Amino acid sequence: MRFFVIDDSPSIVAIVTHALREAGHEVESTCAPQDALEAVVAFKPDAILLDLVMPVMDGFELCVHLRKLPELNQTKIIILSGKSYEFDKRRAKGVGADAFLVKQAMIASPEKFLQEVLAVMAKNITLSYWGTRGTLPVPGKDALRYGGNTLCVSVAVDNEPLLIFDAGTGITRLAKHLSAQAMPRITAKLFISHPHWDHINAIPFFTPLYVQGNEVEIIGPAHGHISFREIVSAQMDDVYFPVTIRDFGARVFFRDIREETLNIGHFEIKSILLNHPGTCLGYRITHNGRSICYITDNELYPADAPLHNPEHEERLDRFVAGADILITDCTYLDEEYATKMGWGHSRPREVAALADRANVRSLHLFHHDPSQDDAAIDRKLAQAVQHLQRLNSKVECVCPVEESTYVLGSRTI
Repeated sequence: MRFFVIDDSPSIVAIVTHALREAGHEVESTCAPQDALEAVVAFKPDAILLDLVMPVMDGFELCVHLRKLPELNQTKIIILSGKSYEFDKRRAKGVGADAFLVKQAMIASPEKFLQEVLAVMAKNITLSYWGTRGTLPVPGKDALRYGGNTLCVSVAVDNEPLLIFDAGTGITRLAKHLSAQAMPRITAKLFISHPHWDHINAIPFFTPLYVQGNEVEIIGPAHGHISFREIVSAQMDDVYFPVTIRDFGARVFFRDIREETLNIGHFEIKSILLNHPGTCLGYRITHNGRSICYITDNELYPADAPLHNPEHEERLDRFVAGADILITDCTYLDEEYATKMGWGHSRPREVAALADRANVRSLHLFHHDPSQDDAAIDRKLAQAVQHLQRLNSKVECVCPVEESTYVLGSRTI
């Protein structure tokens, strides 16, 4: 890989350069931060190692300038500082740094320093399933293998904000997991696809919302003149529930979202309107060259159906094209769909065709009907696999199990 070192200390530059070159990497450097921009752009590094305390221009200011350059969108910025205060770490992250390493540790162990740098460069995406059912949770012996909780998925990358998608009963499993990690603070973005009950009814049971020091933003589609904050607040009205949103101890924010693009840390999140009663959004999450599409509660009509909409189908194809993982509504078995058409959900035949047309790498079947036991979900998976085989498709297909995890590595390494 290619590294550019910016530090006013020639001795630090020498130590860092030696460690990286010994490991086979290409290195350029400067001790004059005010002259660094042109040299960095010309070198096109995979990562910049940047000191904080420098004359003329400090590392925070330089980081802001570097992050404004489109040529460096995929370049990592690693702060290498003699200071280790939490204030400086938070501020570095706020201006766009990917990681914060301490010089003294680097000098004490160049080998460990090199491992930490390479760990930053190889950040993985961890996708976890906490609930995969639709409509209603289904506890009991018939739901032991795939789990019985309703929808909740999380996407995590090291120190980036935790992304959560939907707040069915599965979010209580996520809360338990986070508690076990003993994290001092949790920063999370909770994206809701739409406000049907199986997607929001466990928001009051997400315990990080009641912990001071945590910060959670709840993001979802407004419905006409009703904001998403009003939607969540209404379901927690004291007529229906003894705890209101005023009892949250964390800093909780609400944001209405439409079809748009958000940038959160180094995540890019795009949204698209789906074919479902009311306003429902799907999301495409991209980080470091990898993409996950979360498309639940979406009806893909058969091509010969009167309500088939080729324009929506083409828009959805483009939205999910080339994704590493497509998580999508596949509520019904093929033979069930004839009596369920118009309910806002899909079956294996159309879902498999979508994944094949869009050339996704892996298809994850999601939002299972509460009447389906584990054996029925097995049959649904088999149907999807058969459709993909008939299409001579290379798409992999699975039904994720509750509390299962999938790790996606970086494409830039």
